[in-house]
Amino acid sequence: MPEKVYNRFIQAETGIKRALIAGLASFLLVVGVIQPASAASRIKDIANVEGVRENQLIGYGLVVGLDGTGDTLQNSPFTRQSIEAMLERMGVNIRGTQMRTANVAAVVVTADLPAFARPGARMDVTISALGDAQDLRGGSLLVTPLLGADGEVYAVAQGSLAVAGFSASGDGASITQGVPTTARIANGGIVERQVDFELSQMESVKLALTNPDFTTSRRMAEVINKYVGSVAASSVDPGTVMLRRPVGSDIELVDLVTDIEHLLVEPDQRARVVIDDRSGIIVMGSEVRVNTVAIAQGNLTIRITESPQVSQPGAFAEGGETAVVPNTDIQVDTSADRRLTVMNGGVSLQDLVDALNALGVGPRDMISILQAIKVAGAMQAEIEVM
Repeated sequence: MPEKVYNRFIQAETGIKRALIAGLASFLLVVGVIQPASAASRIKDIANVEGVRENQLIGYGLVVGLDGTGDTLQNSPFTRQSIEAMLERMGVNIRGTQMRTANVAAVVVTADLPAFARPGARMDVTISALGDAQDLRGGSLLVTPLLGADGEVYAVAQGSLAVAGFSASGDGASITQGVPTTARIANGGIVERQVDFELSQMESVKLALTNPDFTTSRRMAEVINKYVGSVAASSVDPGTVMLRRPVGSDIELVDLVTDIEHLLVEPDQRARVVIDDRSGIIVMGSEVRVNTVAIAQGNLTIRITESPQVSQPGAFAEGGETAVVPNTDIQVDTSADRRLTVMNGGVSLQDLVDALNALGVGPRDMISILQAIKVAGAMQAEIEVM
């Protein structure tokens, strides 16, 4: 190969390598920029705006059109009284007569009124049987006022029920899947009255943390102030951050909340171990630390098995009788293979789990061990028993 051609080939190869390295560096830089921190969360996911919430509504109504699976009027006097009152409002007087209908059921209607819901807006409602109705399939809810905690009517509900469960029975067997006495009506409620709350007219608002913590509250205020460029947020307590309109700014409070709710904050939390003794569930936070401690786990298990055997004389024996001979098998497990395990100080959650698994303990025994470590003062965490 001529020398000039060889030099050009080397220059071209070097240029290609430089371009590949530059492209790879640019790719890594872009990935590092667009990849969010794994431990950071948006403000809208860890805090709520005070006053922006749902309101619970409740009402009492009647479901009609059931196929003989409604309330038994003898056992549900409130259903009979409700039927009489409803028919009287329609001009039908049936007082003093004996009703035997089984196609009506008294129900409780519940719903959540969304925040800032205006009159005419629709919402879902849930219907639950109040009497001894067996099935609400095929029923229709009559107009039912839904009241708030103040006793005022905020919505009305009506419509055909959608039941997910069912039940069927025969002379010798029966089957029930789901809960046939609970139903829903999609968009079955209509808002008649709104809850007065004008966020745009306010000069300040409080952000309530879902998991109160001093560190998280302060970090949130610092992130907001850094974004705004002035002191617009301050930590009031572990569960509250006060947000104010910046001095000299004409930005609306609604726009300010919209801008800051996407900011990332790294929440902090106390080391905690949550134990559900009934189901044997254990949840440990990543901040759990254990000092130097020795752990031994062993149970004495005695298993007694009775296997009685029948002893009878031979086929041509002149005497003897059939008798039951007891046969008892006793097994003792002292867990001698279990050894004492020493855990060094400052171990992480993974080390703690590995050490307990090495002992061969189950969830029930692990609960007792964790509680014993806490009593010994070797666990730097809070234990919460559900």
